[in-house]
Amino acid sequence: MGLITWILVGIIAGWMAGFTMKGRGFGCFGNIVIGIVGALVGGWLAGALFNIQHPITGLNLNTIIVAFLGAVVVLYIARLVKI
Repeated sequence: MGLITWILVGIIAGWMAGFTMKGRGFGCFGNIVIGIVGALVGGWLAGALFNIQHPITGLNLNTIIVAFLGAVVVLYIARLVKI
C-alpha cells in the first residue's frame, strides 16, 4: 500500500476505534498512528489466527475492518499499560 493509503486507512480506523472505545482522544495524528499500528496488528492477527492471506490490500472495506479491529486491540492494550 502507498503512503497516502496507509494514512487514509489510519485516519478511518483510528477514528472508528477511538469512537468505539470511548475515552480521552489522541488527536488527528494520534488516530493516524493508532490506525496504522492497528492495521499492522490486525493484519498479523488475521494471518496468525484465521490464516487469511494478505488481509491488508489497499483502501477497501476488508482493510478498514482489519485495521479497525487491530486498532481496538492496540487501544485496549495501551489502556491496560497506562493504568
